[in-house]
Amino acid sequence: MSRAYLAISSIFFVNGVFLASWVSRIPTVAQHLDLNNAQVGLALLGVAVGSLSAFPLVGNFISRFGSARVTLVCGLACCLALVLPAWVPSLLTLFLALILFGASIGSMDVAMNAQGIEIERLEKRTIMNSLHGFFSLGGFAGAALGGLIVSWGTGLATHFLAVALISAALLFFMHRLLLPDTSSKEKEKAPVFMLPPRALWGLGAIAFCSSIGEGSMADWSALYLNKSLGTTVSVAATGYAVFSLAMLAGRFSGDHLVARFGTANVVRTGGAIAALGLALGLLFHTLSTGLIGFGMVGLGLSVVVPSVFSAAGKHPTIPSGTAIAAAATMGYSGFLAGPPVLGWIAELSSLRLALVVVVILCAMIVLLSPAVKRVTA
Repeated sequence: MSRAYLAISSIFFVNGVFLASWVSRIPTVAQHLDLNNAQVGLALLGVAVGSLSAFPLVGNFISRFGSARVTLVCGLACCLALVLPAWVPSLLTLFLALILFGASIGSMDVAMNAQGIEIERLEKRTIMNSLHGFFSLGGFAGAALGGLIVSWGTGLATHFLAVALISAALLFFMHRLLLPDTSSKEKEKAPVFMLPPRALWGLGAIAFCSSIGEGSMADWSALYLNKSLGTTVSVAATGYAVFSLAMLAGRFSGDHLVARFGTANVVRTGGAIAALGLALGLLFHTLSTGLIGFGMVGLGLSVVVPSVFSAAGKHPTIPSGTAIAAAATMGYSGFLAGPPVLGWIAELSSLRLALVVVVILCAMIVLLSPAVKRVTA
């Protein structure tokens, strides 16, 4: 294990801790500001607004200043943005704070993925799936820590400040071990604002489909088990747990699979596994098949977005930061579009039919997978 890999995997872990730390304390912030569900939803929109606004810009900064430096700056901005919700006095200021949080964590996401591409290029091995596995581990750790801190009665400001200070120290130390951007295409002057290049639309479409699939498991898996299958709330919660654990396992085994079978084949197989698993779960309409189906979705989709980012970063003419930002923009749009569209379908028909749409989108990944080979060939 190289020092650069140790550093970037630690930074992916920190990024997951950032996100989970915030998510674990959303109820506390809502209670502190006396927000109803609609107001919480409006505030959370700030994260999406910040991320989507930053994605088209961050690729330019990476091209100009290097992924290592941008990773550090955006990581430190995350530390600052994380603590702000503990002190905001109103819904408006919370919304503005979350725009900053979304912009910084989204930019950090793109920059650390671009650094991962540099390490892949230098070490001539695939590491992107395991890096995203460390992000998932950070999410588990942040969520578990958040739950413990809530049970201890620790204040919101103390929690966020402790996470921010420890993370800042780790970022400063690990930043010194990252690699400079060596590819000649990174040195080209990029426009300040850039929409997703046409050459990456296929990869972006794959990320879009996968993101809706991932988001649907977070938003609807428990509701499906509870409302459609009639399980208890506690049993229903296991649906997302099974999905998450399967995704974690898939990401830590994904690099080996990519090295052996190729990125395009792994993406194609992942989409097929996800589509088949969810289809079986919906077809047989039982708890056991539902859990197996959710696990297969996690296993299948685990390798898709990391592989898309890896392929985008290796485009022969587009700078890595710009390419990853483009794929991230289209992928994150799936997280935004998925919940309301699936909710609308579920309201008009049933949640089961809404999840059939996810099956179709997972199957679309199979059909779109040649886009991966076209970019990396």
